[in-house]
Amino acid sequence: MADADDVRRLALALPHAVEIPSDGFDFRVENKGFVWSYPERVPGKPRVIRTDVAVLHVGDEGEKQALLLGEPALFFTTAGYDGLPLVMVRLPEVSVERLAELITDAWRMRAPAELQESLQDG
Repeated sequence: MADADDVRRLALALPHAVEIPSDGFDFRVENKGFVWSYPERVPGKPRVIRTDVAVLHVGDEGEKQALLLGEPALFFTTAGYDGLPLVMVRLPEVSVERLAELITDAWRMRAPAELQESLQDG
């Protein structure tokens, strides 16, 4: 079971990861977001920042669909993310170890090659 504090700790452990001000959490590498709290939008209501759900970058649509179909209790998406390599993960349902892998993979999708090499060397 993971939470927003785990997201923060894991994301900030990655090279050049920075947290930008937000109502939840929002992490970037080289000014590209790789994990952030889910901005839930319900028609007719104000947006709600959900810190119990993380939005993560994934490799491509195939990887996104594999996660969504393979583990529907853990991963989901919304129409607003159709066609984008993004998936949402329910933090209370994911282990910290799995979350670490997911955040590191998301970081790799956004970080330039030279930073990825520094992670492999470190």
